[in-house]
Amino acid sequence: MGPKHQIKIVLLFLASIFFVAQGCDPSKGAYTREQSSEVEVAKPVDENEEYVMVTTFVNFPMYVNHDQAAFLRWGKKMGVKTTVLGPTEWDVVAQIGVIEQVIPSKPAGLLINGTDPAIASAIDKAVDAGIPTVVYDSEIPNSKRHAFLGTDWYEIGQLQGEALVELIHGKGKIAYMGLVGQTNMENGFRGLLDVVKKYPGIEVLGKYDSKGSTENAAKITADLIAANPDLAGVCGFDAISGPGIGLAIKEAGKAGKIKVTTVDWEPEHLRLVREGVIDVLIGQKRELFTWYGAQFLYDMVHKTNQLSADDQKAGITNVPFAVNTGLLKITKDNIDLFDPSK
Repeated sequence: MGPKHQIKIVLLFLASIFFVAQGCDPSKGAYTREQSSEVEVAKPVDENEEYVMVTTFVNFPMYVNHDQAAFLRWGKKMGVKTTVLGPTEWDVVAQIGVIEQVIPSKPAGLLINGTDPAIASAIDKAVDAGIPTVVYDSEIPNSKRHAFLGTDWYEIGQLQGEALVELIHGKGKIAYMGLVGQTNMENGFRGLLDVVKKYPGIEVLGKYDSKGSTENAAKITADLIAANPDLAGVCGFDAISGPGIGLAIKEAGKAGKIKVTTVDWEPEHLRLVREGVIDVLIGQKRELFTWYGAQFLYDMVHKTNQLSADDQKAGITNVPFAVNTGLLKITKDNIDLFDPSK
């Protein structure tokens, strides 16, 4: 290597030092903030670490097959205890009682089905007791819950409306039913009406309360058919309405003539799609409610991500505040992908 080549290398080296120094000069707008290398070690998993789900109507097949099944699978995967509690009937007062009874035992986390705005005070008690608390399914907006995972019910209504409009070609008499007065259902009703009001050829006969009963949904539908032989379509907004609507339509010999859209995708709903009685199912991704809801609780307990030196003191949580888990649409064209009975 000649003298000129050596000088060139030295000059390049000195130039690189100069540019690095300039790049690290705060006055030049480029600098690196020193961060502590100390990282808080996550709390090890304790097999007695318990996460509790509190719902109502705890034996309801849809809850058992989707919500609870995913929650229990998550517990096995994570190596923690998972417990499901709640009354056997649709009893919000009893659900509140269960939440308040669980609080003193200080579970690692509480996963609560947002059944009714009335449970807000019980949720607040859990949060005030220092228990990580996540709400799923329906939002409880006036509560202190740390996170919420669920569905946009207004979108459910919109999707049902759009599907029904297409099925009846934008004209005819329609009706809709669900649990009248329940916040999520009312949002769904509003979404439906905002779609169909754009079609002057559609006449809305009314909103009907299924009262969470297949028999009641069937009776309402039968009465509607009797009073309106030209009934074009019916929308259902709770898991019970669809089978009830389908039963009445089958008994009236109107399968395929009266178009039906409804929510959820239990075996009975899927069977009615195969039979050509129900045309469209708008399904919730319920497994995501409780799997990721439980994971949020775990991440809070184990401080998976730290956003500050002391998140609790800063008044923040290290999980998303609200998550829309999305929807799925089932028709006769794709039912084989969703129907396990085939």
